Amino acid sequence: MLSPKKVKYRKQMKGNMRGTAYRGSTINFGEYALKAMECGRMTAQQIEAARITISRTVKRGGKMWIRVFPDKPLTKKPAETRMGKGKGSPESWVAPIKPGRILYELTGVDEELAIKALRLAGNKLPFATKVISRRTTL
Repeated sequence: MLSPKKVKYRKQMKGNMRGTAYRGSTINFGEYALKAMECGRMTAQQIEAARITISRTVKRGGKMWIRVFPDKPLTKKPAETRMGKGKGSPESWVAPIKPGRILYELTGVDEELAIKALRLAGNKLPFATKVISRRTTL
């Protein structure tokens, strides 16, 4: 799974999910893209599941870019632990997603196949997504 090699601080606060993405909100590499329409957190497992879905659907044709990386630690306290005694230990990594963020980009495949692959990948994610293209919004 994806995770950072080194971080400055082991634990982070949750932060807020207000507003829209102003960075990473345009198609830079491919012809077609999967765009987030709601805010949420994308785990490393969800990023990988969507990547596998896209690559299987296009049968490893074309080129794909993953535009998100899980760099925020999610902490969890052990089960049946009393309140207090500090923050739990880091369990997994997530990528905070704001509306408008481009998640995956795809090129080198025909339009119908690209739309199908990105739509199937969007079904794996915990928030609403939309397939867009460089020419027009689909």
